[in-house]
Amino acid sequence: MSGKRNSAGKAGSDSGELSRSDLARAVESLTGVRVLVLGDIMLDRFVYGSVERISPEAPIPVLRIAEETAMLGGAGNVLRNLAALGARPHGIAVVGEDAAGAQVEDLARICMAPVEGEIELLRMASHPTTIKDRFIAAGQQLLRVDRDPEAGPDAATAERVEAAALAALEKASVVILSDYGKGLLGERLVAAVIAAAARRGCPVVVDPKGRDFARYRGASWVTPNRRELQEASGQSTGDDEAVAAAARKLIAEAGLAAVLATRSEQGMTLVISGVGGKDAAVHHLKAEAREIYDVSGAGDTVVAAFAAGLGAGLAPVAAAQLANVAAAIVVGKLGTAVARPGEILHALHASELLAAEAKVVDLESLAEQVAQWRQAGLKVGFTNGCFDLLHPGHVALLERARAACDRLVVGLNNDASVRRLKGAARPVQGETARAAVLASLASVNRVVIFAEDTPLALIEALRPDVLVKGADYSLEQVVGADVVQGYGGRVVLAELSPGHSTTATIERLTRG
Repeated sequence: MSGKRNSAGKAGSDSGELSRSDLARAVESLTGVRVLVLGDIMLDRFVYGSVERISPEAPIPVLRIAEETAMLGGAGNVLRNLAALGARPHGIAVVGEDAAGAQVEDLARICMAPVEGEIELLRMASHPTTIKDRFIAAGQQLLRVDRDPEAGPDAATAERVEAAALAALEKASVVILSDYGKGLLGERLVAAVIAAAARRGCPVVVDPKGRDFARYRGASWVTPNRRELQEASGQSTGDDEAVAAAARKLIAEAGLAAVLATRSEQGMTLVISGVGGKDAAVHHLKAEAREIYDVSGAGDTVVAAFAAGLGAGLAPVAAAQLANVAAAIVVGKLGTAVARPGEILHALHASELLAAEAKVVDLESLAEQVAQWRQAGLKVGFTNGCFDLLHPGHVALLERARAACDRLVVGLNNDASVRRLKGAARPVQGETARAAVLASLASVNRVVIFAEDTPLALIEALRPDVLVKGADYSLEQVVGADVVQGYGGRVVLAELSPGHSTTATIERLTRG
């Protein structure tokens, strides 16, 4: 889908976003996507226990240890998330010649084995593996202890990393630079990878560190959180407009193509540099409602899901939608967690009914939406009917109608008009139920209920670009055909699937 936007640069439902149903189908496209991950890898260790008393030596809690676990952190957590999504990651990093480095390699190979991922860990004696120890009781972190190398890789190791990265890039669909400020992603390496990726047309997504984003010049995307965006731009990030302005400044000053700013409970904002002197496109995504337990590693989940989506060919806004849902899942878990496809699908399907309700609108709201669609250059289609006891023939007709346009509006006869047309025993289902079922279909963008016997008034008000009816009608029989053709619109008589009839179904049930 193309990344069109509404006026004033604000994103709407037609800014490249996918419906929940289409987004659920897009999850499958992440399988096997080759993602090169280059960055600071570390070992995250979690010590769980209970606190029952305060130390007599100092006013601090005494943690009675019950369990200890270890997992990949930093760029390693990006690898974990990619593998969990079904992508095929290739990780390159530097670790020490120590036990923690060996444990990192074991964990990486285990997590990536199911997806046939690869890991290249270059060992360096003077560069100890980064370790983060978290001590947790009753679901709360009491303390974190970090052990970091004092300097980045030496020149020889840096050259080996660059050679490995450029070789791996030849097979990648997208590149992630996961910068945790531990020294691996030096300016020379970053510039070389970005330049090589640009030559191949391969997007580069950077999870940045520090205030100088110019070191990522030429990157396709950077993904700062709100605080990082504020510090790097030197501007406020308090609301939508401020975030967009700060991102525009970064794009202009640091030579970036686009920014995906993560904003915690305020969702995400995408700002894409303008083409031909035009203003940057801006898209705001609301946060997915979810109870928050731990935000550790949520940024890794975002960059992994977003990059995998781009690598799978999704539009940036659709990729960000996936990342938004995935992030909502991991903040509902303790520790540096991952989001799996089944969890994403469950989250998407759980909200499908709520999303369907929003498609049923009145004529005034619909007219505003149609005007916005037209502003975005989209063709609006219209069809109508009673749609009582929705059957496969109805579904096929609506899919063919949707194929003839960019956005499909369905006019639905209300109960009173159905009784006048079909008899006192109809409809079998009330107008509210019929509208909800129609709205749940991915082919239908809006449903509007009308009280008249024909949809002529609706057609005159909406002026659809395409009017669709079943091929059992002749052109002369289609209500509103002359109106649509009069202003240059098109009438489509869609082929029907034989053997399906609501009336015949009701007769069979009655005889039964």
